[in-house]
Amino acid sequence: MPDLRDSWAAGSTYEEFMGRWSRRLAARFVSWLSIPAGTHWLDIGCGTGALADAIGSGAAPASVVGCDPAEPFIEYARKHSRNPRLSFLVAGVGAIPCRAEGYGSVTSLLALNFFPDAPAAVREMGSLAAPRGTVSACVWDYADGMQILRRFWDAAVALDARARELDEARRFPTCDRGPLVDLFGAAGLRDVRCESIEIPTEFASFDDYWRPLLGGTGPAPSYVATLDASGRAALARRLEQDLPRATSGAIALTARAWAVRGTAADRA
Repeated sequence: MPDLRDSWAAGSTYEEFMGRWSRRLAARFVSWLSIPAGTHWLDIGCGTGALADAIGSGAAPASVVGCDPAEPFIEYARKHSRNPRLSFLVAGVGAIPCRAEGYGSVTSLLALNFFPDAPAAVREMGSLAAPRGTVSACVWDYADGMQILRRFWDAAVALDARARELDEARRFPTCDRGPLVDLFGAAGLRDVRCESIEIPTEFASFDDYWRPLLGGTGPAPSYVATLDASGRAALARRLEQDLPRATSGAIALTARAWAVRGTAADRA
């Protein structure tokens, strides 16, 4: 199919599509990390600020610097943040601001798989960490556990075989326990461990599930934007038919993510 790039054009539409779930996941991820209070944090690929906000409210940080190359996301994060310890910069992997003493915690939520070179990104994360600082990431389990997207791509591929190459499970094989552990170990991080985090994702109706997919921000909405009206209608019918529904019309799914962490080496 024609070259289709993931669109990250609008913070508000991303919030409706994925931000509401990433914020729920962020709180669980921060709790899992259990980083000491008073730590300086770096959040790479911060998006609309879900993880930075969770750190600010749940980890008592000294500071949080959130970086993302998508200016609309940074504008959204700045506009909606109310915590003076949080700051947001337009910057991507390869141009992340360093701190003289390093960051005690360098992390990333739902972004690692979108970095052009994940191994290089994890090495950079390690280089930005303070000696014995924590380097971590959290990504969706696209192959199985992230049911919002798994259901979507299964329906899309059933109707359009070309969509298979866009399926995030196919695109991002790193998003699994074994590959993540290997990735962090190869970057020179020590004491690497990886565990799953699962959150409920509940939709009041089919429209609550479908409407955010029309926003054009993120891989699945970017695919929907390429379809003509009849293609969108066919996909909506297939999803409405396949998704589990309660008698009230509500749709109850779950979303599993993989959380991975390691410890940066002492400086020579």
